[in-house]
Amino acid sequence: MNQMQNFTKGFLKENPILVLVLGTCPTLATTSSALNGLGMGLATTFVLIGSNVFIALLKNIIPDKVRIPAFIVVIATFVTIVDLVMQAYVPSLYETLGIFIPLIVVNCIVLGRAEAYASKNTVWSSFVDGAGMGLGFTLALGVLGAIREILGSGSIAGFKFIQGDGVLVFILAPGAFIALGYLIAIVNRINKA
Repeated sequence: MNQMQNFTKGFLKENPILVLVLGTCPTLATTSSALNGLGMGLATTFVLIGSNVFIALLKNIIPDKVRIPAFIVVIATFVTIVDLVMQAYVPSLYETLGIFIPLIVVNCIVLGRAEAYASKNTVWSSFVDGAGMGLGFTLALGVLGAIREILGSGSIAGFKFIQGDGVLVFILAPGAFIALGYLIAIVNRINKA
């Protein structure tokens, strides 16, 4: 598989949210708005890229018996970096996302890519894979957040364009499930075509 195919597979063909259905907890919890979804997606993308590259660099040094704990330590390091940077430079987003930033450590997308890809491939390939999967995750969160924000409050990125309230259910958890279900169905239809 060439590098471009490896990069783009995370967008539709193997999108972590819309095809593989991984990482649904932060997806459903943080996508009440487009900006929240994009913020969570970009934070996870940074962690994916950093941990993939670092694990690819260390793959021949880490013993098999401590492989998973070592991966968790690497991932936790990058999550701590994201956590501190967000707290310092975007405190409002940091407060909104709350506990979901530290929970990136146990996000199955990140650990899954470390185990399935970065530990078996080159640094460059691991970087490309992390970027593709991370941006696919960000795209899914951003679109889901935008749909929920438009339908739930009649606004996008905080800019109100419909007078009055939207359909409240889309701001709440059931709306996240409904919107995600429709997005998954659309992507499955596109992938089968």
